[in-house]
Amino acid sequence: MSHAVGKGRSRRPDIAEYLAEAIFSGRYGPGDYVPREIDLCDQFGVSRSTVRSALQLLVAAGLLKRISGQGTRVRELAEWHLLDPRVSAWMARFAQPNPSIQREIFAFRVAVEPFVARLAAEHATAADLLAIETAYSGMIHALEQDDLCWEGRTHNEYDVDFHEAIFTASHNLVWAQISHVLKPAIALLVEKSNHSADELQDSMERHRRVMEAIRLRQPQQAAQAALAVLDRTGRDLGLEGLLPVLPTLEPQTAMHEVQTTDG
Repeated sequence: MSHAVGKGRSRRPDIAEYLAEAIFSGRYGPGDYVPREIDLCDQFGVSRSTVRSALQLLVAAGLLKRISGQGTRVRELAEWHLLDPRVSAWMARFAQPNPSIQREIFAFRVAVEPFVARLAAEHATAADLLAIETAYSGMIHALEQDDLCWEGRTHNEYDVDFHEAIFTASHNLVWAQISHVLKPAIALLVEKSNHSADELQDSMERHRRVMEAIRLRQPQQAAQAALAVLDRTGRDLGLEGLLPVLPTLEPQTAMHEVQTTDG
């Protein structure tokens, strides 16, 4: 697909988004040089100042580094500002083909979600429980529809709502804010795993166990149930071998405990 812009078009091309897509999809990897300013000017039919402004957005986001006399190259993944809302949105839109980024998001969820589920079981209010139950009900109703939509929302959207509601129910400002910022990235993983899942009903049963453990104020069971949900996610993403070796904030939530709850 050409990104050149004809003279008759009034909409300015979004060069930053074009480059972000190329980086997050893996076309340009860490250490690679992106096209020169003059080449981007020719490709998009814009001025050099427009190209520099777009490149500066990616530099500020930690994705690119300008090297005097050499050009602009992609920085290492660890240097990307993934908690920046713009970067998180780019990741959600463009990173699906990139397995290394999927792995990093999955590792984050394994590390924190069992711990956050424990906090939710300890601190959830009636309003929190209603939000979790509403999201779960939406997932179930959406599964009963041919298009996996219910009341104008998709199964995946209800799934993201479910996890975000648990972060909110932790009543920890930092976790709630992290969930909000990373919502697009978590949505990416939910969409990918649910799209490839051949046993969504099994996934729903695992989600139900998390909800019930939180409702019954059973912190340890909530942590185990959250890890069981991620076990299912890992299988659907082809990452099942990672779960036993990834670090978690819930060290006592061992994989053999999770496996004893599988039905």
